[in-house]
Amino acid sequence: MIPKKYEMFVFAFVMATFMAGFMSFVVTLINLGFVDGLVWFWLEAYWKAFLIAFPTIMVVVPQVRKIVHKLVAKE
Repeated sequence: MIPKKYEMFVFAFVMATFMAGFMSFVVTLINLGFVDGLVWFWLEAYWKAFLIAFPTIMVVVPQVRKIVHKLVAKE
């Protein structure tokens, strides 16, 4: 198992993997349609999206948690 102190990195990695993968595929498909080599176009877009998504998640998630904490009523 991965130690608890790496939780944010693991969270960001997993979130970036799924979100970059899904979003890059959808955007590639919208822009190109079902063309020959779609998978290769998508994979090229995917690694670029991941490089942006991972550090963005590392910065944005703590800020989002603070905002949500202020907006949600305490029980």
